[in-house]
Amino acid sequence: MPVFKGSPLKRLLFILFALAVTAIAFAPAKAAVKEPETIAIPAGPFIAGSDQDEREAAYRLDEAAYGHGRTREWGWYDGERDRQKIKTDAYRITKTLITNAQYGVFVAATGHGAPDVDAQTWASYKLVHPFKRTRRHAWKAGAPPRRRMDHPVVLVAYQDARAYGEWLSKATGRTWRLPTEIEWEKAARGADGRRFPWGDAFDPELLNSHDKGPFDTVPVARFPRGKSPYGLLDPAGQVFEWTSTKIGKSGYLVKGGSWDDKGCGVCRPAARHSRPQGLKHILIGFRLVRID
Repeated sequence: MPVFKGSPLKRLLFILFALAVTAIAFAPAKAAVKEPETIAIPAGPFIAGSDQDEREAAYRLDEAAYGHGRTREWGWYDGERDRQKIKTDAYRITKTLITNAQYGVFVAATGHGAPDVDAQTWASYKLVHPFKRTRRHAWKAGAPPRRRMDHPVVLVAYQDARAYGEWLSKATGRTWRLPTEIEWEKAARGADGRRFPWGDAFDPELLNSHDKGPFDTVPVARFPRGKSPYGLLDPAGQVFEWTSTKIGKSGYLVKGGSWDDKGCGVCRPAARHSRPQGLKHILIGFRLVRID
């Protein structure tokens, strides 16, 4: 510290000022939150929705895979948007689904409830998967399951996904949110209206579905050849993804299909599937859009 000549009071004030500056200079910096990697989706039109030929082909894929026609009987694809051109603004979207590791930073920073569901709640959903199957995905003591850090986070309700986006926005100073159905579909299929992210023909080698997969989530980006024209990874199969598009009083569209699906008609970007906003499912995760 340099010698300061002057009155005792001035010397004291100088010393206090110098100490304060030194403390600020050497104080540990607050750890920055690492942003998820994103890809750019350009402004302009793309072909959204499906026509009757595509829907019929989807039903036939399901019938061949399952050996029955229940998706046709239940009209799974009848309510899809008619094939049309839709324009969007430019935006960015996370290249992969949000992983357990990324979500774990949010849980540690905020104390938000870790992904899990109890047996009674799971039973109330009346799903085909037994409760014991949820245990491999459930977090313990606020930590993700071992060896699943790079798997997509699941057992997150719509509001959990929104809360993650709101926290990430505050932490990074950017705007992060769930994609709309149209934003998600454009990122997943490109501009030319192809039926799957990679083209018009279904190929079970290009996604994590029940056709050839392990009947479980796998690390994100495991199927690079199944990416969309814009470079979106895992846009088909792996897990369904929450969007911000509301259906009915309490439901939201989920897109993309999952590791549980065969066929895989529901894995097409044009397919529309809704779930209650409070549902915490082993087949549903999410990715985010970034608006600069």
